Amino acid sequence: MSDPLGQVFGALADASRRQVIGYLAERGTATATELTGELPMTRQAVSKHLSTLATAGLVESERTGRETRYRLTEAGEEWDDRLDALKRHLERHDR
Repeated sequence: MSDPLGQVFGALADASRRQVIGYLAERGTATATELTGELPMTRQAVSKHLSTLATAGLVESERTGRETRYRLTEAGEEWDDRLDALKRHLERHDR
Protein backbone atom coordinates (compact mmCIF):
# COMPACT_ATOMS: atom_id res chain seq x y z
CA MET A 1 0.00 0.00 0.00
CA SER A 2 1.69 3.24 -1.09
CA ASP A 3 -0.93 5.51 0.52
CA PRO A 4 0.56 6.57 3.91
CA LEU A 5 -2.81 7.52 5.40
CA GLY A 6 -4.25 4.22 4.17
CA GLN A 7 -1.40 2.40 5.92
CA VAL A 8 -2.14 4.21 9.18
CA PHE A 9 -5.87 3.48 9.02
CA GLY A 10 -5.16 -0.11 8.01
CA ALA A 11 -2.85 -0.53 10.99
CA LEU A 12 -5.30 1.10 13.40
CA ALA A 13 -8.26 -0.92 12.10
CA ASP A 14 -7.08 -3.99 14.03
CA ALA A 15 -8.05 -4.10 17.73
CA SER A 16 -4.90 -6.05 18.65
CA ARG A 17 -2.67 -3.41 17.10
CA ARG A 18 -4.58 -0.74 19.01
CA GLN A 19 -3.83 -2.73 22.18
CA VAL A 20 -0.13 -2.71 21.31
CA ILE A 21 -0.25 1.06 20.75
CA GLY A 22 -2.10 1.57 24.03
CA TYR A 23 0.44 -0.47 25.93
CA LEU A 24 3.37 1.38 24.38
CA ALA A 25 1.67 4.70 25.12
CA GLU A 26 1.37 3.74 28.80
CA ARG A 27 4.75 2.09 29.18
CA GLY A 28 6.91 4.15 26.83
CA THR A 29 8.99 1.28 25.47
CA ALA A 30 8.77 -2.49 25.48
CA THR A 31 10.26 -5.55 23.86
CA ALA A 32 8.11 -7.99 21.89
CA THR A 33 8.56 -10.47 24.74
CA GLU A 34 7.32 -7.94 27.31
CA LEU A 35 4.30 -7.19 25.12
CA THR A 36 3.57 -10.92 24.81
CA GLY A 37 3.49 -11.17 28.61
CA GLU A 38 0.99 -8.32 28.88
CA LEU A 39 -1.26 -8.94 25.89
CA PRO A 40 -3.42 -11.96 25.02
CA MET A 41 -1.45 -13.02 21.93
CA THR A 42 1.57 -15.04 20.91
CA ARG A 43 5.02 -13.58 20.40
CA GLN A 44 4.73 -14.26 16.68
CA ALA A 45 1.47 -12.28 16.56
CA VAL A 46 3.03 -9.41 18.52
CA SER A 47 5.96 -9.33 16.10
CA LYS A 48 3.65 -9.21 13.09
CA HIS A 49 1.60 -6.40 14.64
CA LEU A 50 4.76 -4.44 15.47
CA SER A 51 5.94 -4.86 11.88
CA THR A 52 2.64 -3.54 10.52
CA LEU A 53 2.73 -0.60 12.93
CA ALA A 54 6.32 0.17 11.95
CA THR A 55 5.48 0.07 8.24
CA ALA A 56 2.68 2.58 8.92
CA GLY A 57 5.17 4.83 10.74
CA LEU A 58 3.48 4.49 14.13
CA VAL A 59 6.17 2.48 15.93
CA GLU A 60 9.96 2.47 15.76
CA SER A 61 12.50 0.08 17.18
CA GLU A 62 15.97 0.39 18.64
CA ARG A 63 18.32 -2.52 19.04
CA THR A 64 20.52 -2.57 22.13
CA GLY A 65 22.66 -5.67 22.38
CA ARG A 66 20.37 -8.66 22.05
CA GLU A 67 17.26 -6.67 22.87
CA THR A 68 14.99 -4.75 20.50
CA ARG A 69 12.83 -2.12 22.20
CA TYR A 70 9.78 -0.60 20.54
CA ARG A 71 8.22 2.79 21.13
CA LEU A 72 5.64 5.01 19.50
CA THR A 73 6.85 7.54 16.98
CA GLU A 74 5.55 11.11 17.18
CA ALA A 75 2.88 10.09 14.67
CA GLY A 76 1.91 7.14 16.87
CA GLU A 77 1.61 9.36 19.92
CA GLU A 78 -0.58 11.78 18.00
CA TRP A 79 -2.87 8.97 16.84
CA ASP A 80 -3.06 7.58 20.39
CA ASP A 81 -4.16 11.01 21.64
CA ARG A 82 -6.71 11.32 18.83
CA LEU A 83 -8.15 7.88 19.51
CA ASP A 84 -8.44 8.68 23.23
CA ALA A 85 -10.30 11.90 22.41
CA LEU A 86 -12.63 10.03 20.06
CA LYS A 87 -13.29 7.39 22.72
CA ARG A 88 -14.17 10.06 25.31
CA HIS A 89 -16.45 11.81 22.81
CA LEU A 90 -18.29 8.59 21.99
CA GLU A 91 -18.66 7.67 25.66
CA ARG A 92 -20.21 11.07 26.42
CA HIS A 93 -22.69 10.71 23.59
CA ASP A 94 -23.65 7.14 24.50
CA ARG A 95 -24.99 8.27 27.86
